[in-house]
Amino acid sequence: MSDLPHPVAAPRYSIFDIAGPIMVGPSSSHTAGACKLGQIARALFHGTPDKVTFYLHGSFAKVYKGHATDRALLGGVMKFKTSDARIPAAFAIAHKIGLKYEFKKDDLGPQYHPNSVKIVMEKAGRKPMSVIGSSIGGGIVKVTKIDQFEMDLHGVAGHFKTLVVWHDPSGADLDGLLRKLASYGVRVHDIQTAKVDGHALSLINMEGRALKLSQVLELELMRGIENVRSLTPLQKNGA
Repeated sequence: MSDLPHPVAAPRYSIFDIAGPIMVGPSSSHTAGACKLGQIARALFHGTPDKVTFYLHGSFAKVYKGHATDRALLGGVMKFKTSDARIPAAFAIAHKIGLKYEFKKDDLGPQYHPNSVKIVMEKAGRKPMSVIGSSIGGGIVKVTKIDQFEMDLHGVAGHFKTLVVWHDPSGADLDGLLRKLASYGVRVHDIQTAKVDGHALSLINMEGRALKLSQVLELELMRGIENVRSLTPLQKNGA
């Protein structure tokens, strides 16, 4: 179950969301959305993995070769944008940088959208991370699971500055982090928290200017905070 300290507003879409992003085709759902899912997974993992396995569900599993879903997912994990002309060459580029990859067809369950994928990333010396996300049309995506945590990262990404925080489940340490954000002049729009087996994960959507890298590193050093990831660009420390 997820705790919602503040109500989550209905997603706000821009004309660019509805019309679809600037992209390398052929499909906004199967190509651009797939690339975005790879980008988000990489941001959560905080870097390019040594190995990535894509478990393709539903329509993704049926048409991933013809619609370049495989190349787009892999390109996203390598930080390619949806418009990046290198997406068709993603396999060769991954081979060149030593990124191992594998695509498997899988049934993730009836609760998932037909255009869904489970992305499992591995790197030497680190715990693997898994992310389940869906491309729901027009290049719009949502993330529904991060490791064991059921989440709803949907639509608001791109309209707000989003932090993902792994922390102690008591909530007291998260309160301290929120006070620190307020001291930075950040306004929190909404928070979503999931708790599983003595661990917690929170999505924090914020308004106002972006955080600085030094501020994110400061948040990570706070008591009870395990990791902090930003899904939006950070300011340069001198800005």
